[in-house]
This record gives sequence, C-alpha cells and structure tokens, in this order.
Amino acid sequence: MRLKSALWVAAYLRRCQVEGVFAVVRRRGAEEAGAIFVRISRLDGTSDLFGPAPQSAFDAVPGVERVFSASLAEQPAPDAAIEAFLARELKFDPDVWIVEAEDRAGRNFLDLVSV
Repeated sequence: MRLKSALWVAAYLRRCQVEGVFAVVRRRGAEEAGAIFVRISRLDGTSDLFGPAPQSAFDAVPGVERVFSASLAEQPAPDAAIEAFLARELKFDPDVWIVEAEDRAGRNFLDLVSV
C-alpha cells in the first residue's frame, strides 16, 4: 500500500521544520495519489525543482515508494523557468501538490523521506 500524498507532504514539512528550513504547501493536490513537486528557493532569484522520477527509477531502487528527480535540466534554474514549468504541469494534471521550501544552500531532504 502506497503512502497517501497528504501524509507524505506532512512528513516532509516536518522534516524541513526539524532542519530549520521554512516550508509550506503552495498548492494542495489529490489527497491520496496526487503527484508532488518540491521547489527549493535559494532566495537569490533561482530555485531547484524536484518532481516524480520516471518509472525506471523505481525499478532501480526496490522497496522505495517515491523517488524524486530534477524536473529541469538546469539546477538551480531562474524562478521564471520554474513558474513556467509548474504552470504547464498544472494544465496537464490539476491534482498535483506543490511544496515550497527556502534554503540558500539548496538542501532538499528528499533522500530522507522518500521511503
């Protein structure tokens, strides 16, 4: 059974809080199975964006329910490019979650909450 998206997001927000990183849910998606995008703002006009990894990544790591990969080739990317990507994604799938965190170092903690 896969962990619900809402529960995963709550755990991720808590992890950020523990590390002293400000994070919020910018957009709530489908409670049970919405795709999750995590934006890490570096507070200098650039951000990193991570989203669901391709299915082949799941095959490489058995037992892992959620795997994230960089959504854009350029990381960090200008905030305008991130916004454009997210707008396209929302047109394609209105059930996505968008979580935003602020960290000048670009720490994302995704490897700590993906299992």
